[in-house]
Amino acid sequence: MCDHNRRGQTLTTSEGLPATEESPAGFTHREILVILSGLMLGMLLAALDQTIVATAIRTIADDLDGYSLQAWVTTAYLITATLATPLYGKLSDMYGRKPFFMLAITIFVIGSLLCTIAQSMYMLAAFRAFQGLGAGGLMSLALTILGDIVGPRERAKYQGYFLAVFGTSSVIGPVIGGLFAGQESLLGVSGWRWVFLVNVPIGLFALAVVFRVLHLPKVHKSKQRVDWWGAGVLAIGIAPLLVVAEQGREWGWGSGRSLACYVVGVVGVLGFVLVEAKLKDTALIPLRMFKNTTFALGVIISVVVGAAMFGGITLVPQYLQVVRGASPTMAGLQMLPLVLGLMSGSIVSGQLISRSGRYRAFPIIGATMLTLGLFLLHYIDADSPLWLAMVYMFVTGFGLGNLMQPMTLALQNALPPKDMGVSTAAATFFRQIGGTLGVAVFLSILFAQVTPNISDELQAAAKQPAFQQAIAEGLHSTNQADVTLSNALVKHDLSAAQGVLNDSSIIQQLSPALARPFKVGFSESMSAVFLSATGVALIALILVLFWKEVPLRMVSGIEAAAQARRDAAAAEPPM
Repeated sequence: MCDHNRRGQTLTTSEGLPATEESPAGFTHREILVILSGLMLGMLLAALDQTIVATAIRTIADDLDGYSLQAWVTTAYLITATLATPLYGKLSDMYGRKPFFMLAITIFVIGSLLCTIAQSMYMLAAFRAFQGLGAGGLMSLALTILGDIVGPRERAKYQGYFLAVFGTSSVIGPVIGGLFAGQESLLGVSGWRWVFLVNVPIGLFALAVVFRVLHLPKVHKSKQRVDWWGAGVLAIGIAPLLVVAEQGREWGWGSGRSLACYVVGVVGVLGFVLVEAKLKDTALIPLRMFKNTTFALGVIISVVVGAAMFGGITLVPQYLQVVRGASPTMAGLQMLPLVLGLMSGSIVSGQLISRSGRYRAFPIIGATMLTLGLFLLHYIDADSPLWLAMVYMFVTGFGLGNLMQPMTLALQNALPPKDMGVSTAAATFFRQIGGTLGVAVFLSILFAQVTPNISDELQAAAKQPAFQQAIAEGLHSTNQADVTLSNALVKHDLSAAQGVLNDSSIIQQLSPALARPFKVGFSESMSAVFLSATGVALIALILVLFWKEVPLRMVSGIEAAAQARRDAAAAEPPM
């Protein structure tokens, strides 16, 4: 460790430490950036994988003859990734970060290789579940390791890089996914298999970088036992809730299978609370952490923000593809303003927090901007210019940038450094839970609205001479989509709207006149979803207003642990 009294330096500059000066944890600015490169590569694996697979999943399902099973591929990954997150946090607190971060990368790479050779959707779902076991540690451990090597005040600047990775992946992921999915084969391998194969070189490079540059002090082996009971009961509680969140719209929220998931989930969660209360400090997520009001309220805010963020943003690509006719690749590029807003908000807030040591204003600004951005998006309709939608995306992204980074920082700072892994993993875990619930609820609102809205638009359009002329022309068109729809409308069969829900790409195959009622119906349905997301974001804003600020520590997790050992040694009576 360095003697920072000898240097008399503090980490308050906006540009970071000079390359030759050390942080209190003993790392130079250059060393921190090198370590950061390994951590960001690990995060890139998890963030990029989700967007690439989401773009290519329909092509994959068609090739493996499992269109109806594609949701299970996503659900399997989501369940294991979510459940593994708190386990990585606890184990890394007990035995050290580096081994588990490398383990997470290794599992993810092996899972990617297995997905590449999948011959059925059932095999792919199983391999994605294995891959998720690695993904659960990538993001939370990267943030935790940063907390180990950099103090909270200086950390605000570096966390902006992580959000840049997260945001960039949302743009380039659909582009890469669309590129691979559109290839019949590449170097003798089916195009969609490269969606998973591309993770292998990135993962191996990340593994090499982390092994080479991440040198952390040795952690004294913990005498605590691993809370496997808590992990098992948490799986029983969370897995059915995640399953019903993903499948409930198809099953029916009041169906027997959904009700069974609710019951098992609630019993499992209650069982988890009882187990954690009994195990106290050895628990997977120690309940004592929730006695800290800053942390407890921060967790609630994380759930609400996750719901608003993931639920609301999921609909933006839907609007771009369904209403504006963009391909998945082009929709990814058109999301760039949202990413730029997120990155700029994160960078600005990080620099100002580092200078001032205060963060309370930024979650308030972020929640306000997020609420405003989602509210403005609900005004977007089928005739709105693209540039206007992009402005509203930027506002939404800027709000997220000012909100996500300070929240992670505040939750890490609220608890003692010895709980760094658990607190960071808990923040990630609860945000993922909120995001899953948000997507489920908002997509349910969308699909509950879209069928009646499209039916209403078709009935209204049928009375217009221009639309009647389009139907007449469609009957004799060479475009099969126009012929099919025109025949259905002549017979007053509005079930054609339901067919569009099963394959929205048919809208782009229709002539503009026939497609318009579908686009208007979709945009009106999405408007209702954005308005609902606005309400959720407003709840987050109200909660943030009651969130108390805790002064940011100057020392990193490593330095705090070293000081704790020195204090313990000094307190021991002399022999």
